[in-house]
Amino acid sequence: MPAIEISTEKWTGQVREITLGATPANGGTRAKTVTVGGETTLPFLHFEGKMPHSPVIAVEVQDRPPADWSPLLQQAWGEVTDDVVAWARAAEASGADILLLKFAPHPDLKPDYARKTLRRVLEATGLPLVVFGPGQAELDNEILVAVAEEGKGERLVLGICEDKNYRTIVAAAIAHGHLVNARSPMDVNLCKQLIILIRDVGLPLERIVMDPTTGALGYGMEYGYSVMERLRLAALQGDSMTQQPMLVTPGEEAWRTKEARSDDGIPPAWGDWAERAVNWETLTASTLLQSGADIVVLRHPESIKRIRRMIEALMN
Repeated sequence: MPAIEISTEKWTGQVREITLGATPANGGTRAKTVTVGGETTLPFLHFEGKMPHSPVIAVEVQDRPPADWSPLLQQAWGEVTDDVVAWARAAEASGADILLLKFAPHPDLKPDYARKTLRRVLEATGLPLVVFGPGQAELDNEILVAVAEEGKGERLVLGICEDKNYRTIVAAAIAHGHLVNARSPMDVNLCKQLIILIRDVGLPLERIVMDPTTGALGYGMEYGYSVMERLRLAALQGDSMTQQPMLVTPGEEAWRTKEARSDDGIPPAWGDWAERAVNWETLTASTLLQSGADIVVLRHPESIKRIRRMIEALMN
């Protein structure tokens, strides 16, 4: 009997390789760099193309104890959330490849404060950093310009860069050698449009991370998955403006759902709260990895362990 030939797709495109962080040899202070992208196939289909770099895990830390986080997250991290340096070190020890430093809106959030906080985190850990502002366009611009200046040469990823504020953040990234996180609503054309706008301002495509936004399990996951899958298919088919590595925030999305945030008024049939909440984050992240995510931002230490095991198994 003749051997059965397995049919495979032949793609003409490739996801761009992008490197986060800079070591002393490259003008930074990071102990290592992290490179993502480079795929010539859909996620984990090693028989069909190459996936030269493993998807990576970013762990979110905030500049002060988050008042709006679930008690389960507070319990998991304990007292380290009282100090951003201790939290950054604990996040690195938990298995993070990258740290995401997020500034929360508060009265002390001024440029000098942001500079000092960034410097403390850079000195506390050798991991590459993603830095997000509080999500208010004018304040984001003010804070991220200061962060870009203070972190000159570190190849930070600055975010969130949106259509309403991209010019200021991109200018800061160009001036000080950083990358940007380009976030758009769940729409293929809007994702492409923002990438084009950022490129036209002058930032090379090799310094743009695409953030197509997503929902959590049960809260728009299907639509978010579909958009990410279409972006990755377009990239592999040769569409240059969709060939950016993708960053998504399943930790933030999963932990804002009622299933994860609280156990009040939840039917007993839903099971143990702690296990349910971690499952919600893990399943959200694992699904998005299958749709093409190169960087997943997580919050719970147990989710980090589970997603790490999944990535290692699928890469092997």
